[in-house]
Amino acid sequence: MKLRRGSPTLLVNAIERFTPFFYPQVIGSDAKTVNHDMAKSGNENLRKANKAKNDEFYTQLTDIENELMHYKDHFKGKTVLCNCDDPRVSNFFHYFSYNFEFLGLKKLIATCYKNQNSELFSTNNSEKAIYLEYTGDKDGDKIPSIEEIGINHLQGDGDFRSKECIELLKQADIVVTNPPFSLFREYVAQLIEYDKKFLIIGNKNAITYKEIFQLIKENKMWIGNTPMSKDLLFGIPDNYAQELLSTKKQGSGYKIENGKVLGRAQAVWFTNMDFSKRHEDLPLFKPYNETDYPKYDNYDAINVDKTADIPCDYSGAMGVPITFLDKYNPEQFEILDGIGRYSMLDGPTEETKGKYLTTINGEPKYARVIIKKNR
Repeated sequence: MKLRRGSPTLLVNAIERFTPFFYPQVIGSDAKTVNHDMAKSGNENLRKANKAKNDEFYTQLTDIENELMHYKDHFKGKTVLCNCDDPRVSNFFHYFSYNFEFLGLKKLIATCYKNQNSELFSTNNSEKAIYLEYTGDKDGDKIPSIEEIGINHLQGDGDFRSKECIELLKQADIVVTNPPFSLFREYVAQLIEYDKKFLIIGNKNAITYKEIFQLIKENKMWIGNTPMSKDLLFGIPDNYAQELLSTKKQGSGYKIENGKVLGRAQAVWFTNMDFSKRHEDLPLFKPYNETDYPKYDNYDAINVDKTADIPCDYSGAMGVPITFLDKYNPEQFEILDGIGRYSMLDGPTEETKGKYLTTINGEPKYARVIIKKNR
């Protein structure tokens, strides 16, 4: 059976026609989730999400297909939740609904966010958030239709942290989505708390967050199959496309493909689902010497500027570029720490205060992952 793409047009039109409210307007990631039930902290999150809205875009179907193809065996008989998704525009919902039988899914759930701030997300304060449930083809045409999709109203705004959305999360086996980058720490913490399998997109800088790096070190989370060097391009609103065209250079903030402006973000897939490439050994050829592999001034490890240059005969601690993580095999290497201005695990301490841990002869390097060989 071949992977199915389908056309979302009929499904989208049907969903809009059968839901008596105005959908949130397209403004960023596959859904915005700002908690309006948390008083002062909620208001602060709203301001942060408003400020960061242009950094969170819509994932392209091609990127979803290219990554998801490596996890097919994980999905058979499972319930999938896309809890940061407006199905009107979400390619995650599109992918899973059109490939429901191909993947052997049990159920697909997608929540549609509703924001109470009319200026930021919508123009109708009486609109309601919804969630969709799809349990597969019923009429034999292999195309999801409105008659086959359960459309249910939520009492709240669809925030992933709300009680009713957590109840939906409890039903799920696997969560797949593009959560707001500005809430990434909190989003991942919830997935870990409820012991969920996941495949999500986040900013590459999230690797250096203390909470995220700790999970990577403990092999509770890792980089997906797509290389970190590959650009992930995202669909963006027309007004933001015009802003990029007037303020950014092509290739930095955006790219144009087939006449369409696509936002460029420093994004990467994160997951805790295994795939074959993760267990492939990285070939090591270069022998160690003190000249090519100097030690850091303030940290007991040698520096390795390129992953391909990891020495084959050195057994001590080594600092490698963060891009090493998409080649990381936990049987071949152990992650000890991450360093930049300070340890990614320990944060700033009295001992490291005022020191840049990646400095060599007074010159700082970019952030490094500290590893050692297991064999």
